[in-house]
Amino acid sequence: MSIHEILKILTDAGIEPNEADAELKILLENFANYSVKDIILGNKLTEERLKIVKEKAEIRAKTRQPIQHITGFADFMGKKFIVNPSVLIPRDETEILVRKAVEIIKKNNFHTALDVGTGSGCIACMVAKLSDCQIIGLDISSDALNTALDNASRLNLFNKAIFRKSDIFSNVKPNEKFDIIISNPPYIPVSQKEILQKEVRFDPETALFTQDEKGVEFYEKISANAPKILNKNGCLIFEIGLGQAKYVQEIMHNNGFKNIEITKDLAGIERVICGFNPC
Repeated sequence: MSIHEILKILTDAGIEPNEADAELKILLENFANYSVKDIILGNKLTEERLKIVKEKAEIRAKTRQPIQHITGFADFMGKKFIVNPSVLIPRDETEILVRKAVEIIKKNNFHTALDVGTGSGCIACMVAKLSDCQIIGLDISSDALNTALDNASRLNLFNKAIFRKSDIFSNVKPNEKFDIIISNPPYIPVSQKEILQKEVRFDPETALFTQDEKGVEFYEKISANAPKILNKNGCLIFEIGLGQAKYVQEIMHNNGFKNIEITKDLAGIERVICGFNPC
């Protein structure tokens, strides 16, 4: 058994060659302590370690289980986050949301933040890491909150990233106000479930799907109630799905948000939207 034969297991399963190559490097690093440097230097792997990597590659090929679930970690903004089937695997697109939120926080000297639907806690943790904000992450899932707490602990974010069980704003205290509310809510209509990549279906359905056809029900719920818990001139910022910008912009406008701004990703897709509470 060789590294090239293990790579073929992945490509034969229909995984695109560049992706398969990247995933093999992740498996080698995580299960054989074998880095890119070792590959370049031509260092040998024991048959025992190759066997373990082969077994993990076969699981990936057979089930199409995401590589992050096999390793138990996902890379996000240069940090490793614990992930499992109870949380959404962090995507590169969400980095745009975090960086825009941090930019707004620093520009406006914000100090209190709320992350709605925190999942793994990756947004809350990186906002806390990159700014002076104290942030509360809300989620309806106890398993997700336990994962978020573990991630915050790994990053030494005690008292900076705090987590609380809540169905959207249901457990926000009456006297609590925030400078910024951040959310990457579910935005895929459930009608699109069958056309998604197999890997995506391993994410929790509650983090992916909406019941409406446009995928905007959570933008509506959050935007309608956010002004009550935002400070004056506070900011509401969302990650949005493909083709949703105009709908979410209208929703935010109808709920009183001003100076609405849309940020595109590197592919030119409208990916993040933010607006300010004038009240």
